[in-house]
Amino acid sequence: MSERVVIDSDLSFAQAVEGSVAPLEIIDSLSLVDVCYYSFDGLRHAGQIVVAARLEDDVYDIFRFIEKHGFPVGKVIPIVAYDWDDEASMADNNSSSFNFRVIAGTNKLSLHSFGRAIDINPVQNPVIYSTGRVAPSGASYRPENEGVFAAAHPVVQEFTRRGWHWGGHFDTPKDYHHFEKV
Repeated sequence: MSERVVIDSDLSFAQAVEGSVAPLEIIDSLSLVDVCYYSFDGLRHAGQIVVAARLEDDVYDIFRFIEKHGFPVGKVIPIVAYDWDDEASMADNNSSSFNFRVIAGTNKLSLHSFGRAIDINPVQNPVIYSTGRVAPSGASYRPENEGVFAAAHPVVQEFTRRGWHWGGHFDTPKDYHHFEKV
């Protein structure tokens, strides 16, 4: 008997990047990765994430690791479903990667603009700014809770073993949901 799978996202690549203002050379460097994970409802889910094509194998393998270890992930849906609104995606506890945008409070393009950064479970792993502001609004960082990252967490260790940097190691802001690879 097969296990029931909840489909969170089943888009084509064209649908997953539709409406992005990214230049064509960036769009052409991306790939849509199908991933499976267990969500907070205890069920197996299938989602999709748009990443830099050169990081596709890393992302696929890391999500297999996440699934194998039963680490709960809220959902994984390309951010097009949120009209390219990072705040709306975070507030919905969506894990995502590609989003052509600048780093909040700057004019510098984020690594998300190139599909080289991934945010996972932003509600459990918020950004905490030096001013005390937390994003998404109302989130709190409690490392003892399910779905939360800490430096010694196996998922953080798997990302770093593969050469990714974790936002929880940043001086400021502490970006606990963020992983990036240059």
